[in-house]
Amino acid sequence: MQKPTIVIGVIGADCHAVGNKVLDRVFSQHNFNVINLGVMVSQDEYIDAAIETGAQAIVVSSIYGHGEVDCLGMRERCIERGLGEILLYVGGNLVIGKQEPAEIEKKFSDMGFNRVFFPSTDLEYVCDVMKKDIEKSPARKEGMTA
Repeated sequence: MQKPTIVIGVIGADCHAVGNKVLDRVFSQHNFNVINLGVMVSQDEYIDAAIETGAQAIVVSSIYGHGEVDCLGMRERCIERGLGEILLYVGGNLVIGKQEPAEIEKKFSDMGFNRVFFPSTDLEYVCDVMKKDIEKSPARKEGMTA
C-alpha cells in the first residue's frame, strides 16, 4: 500500500517551528508522506499543497492561541476547491484563555475538522488514529488525485 500523504504546517501568524519539526519527524517515522509547509501558513497554502500532492489529510497546528480565528471557514474553502472529503485535523493551543477541552472540540468539529488534538495528546495515538481514519476515508477510496 502507498504511504498516505499529509500536508502539515503552522497556521496564520504563528511562527512556532519546534513542534512542527517534531510532528514532521514523527509522522515520517510512522510511514506518512509528509508535505511540511512550515510556519505562518494560510488556508489556501494548505489547500494548494493538498491539491498538488493528492493528499488524504491536512494537519493544522496552532500554538499561539488564535487557531479558532485562523481556522474559520477552512472546510468551506476545501469544499469550494474540490476537497470536500479531505480529512482535516487540528492541534495545539487553539484558543485564548481557559476553555474546557470538550468545548474546544465542539467548536472545531462544528467548523468541519474531523479531529482535534491537544498538546498533551500522545503522538503515537495521533498516528494510529490518522492511519485508521485515512483507511476508512472516502477520499482514500477515490484516490484523492489532483
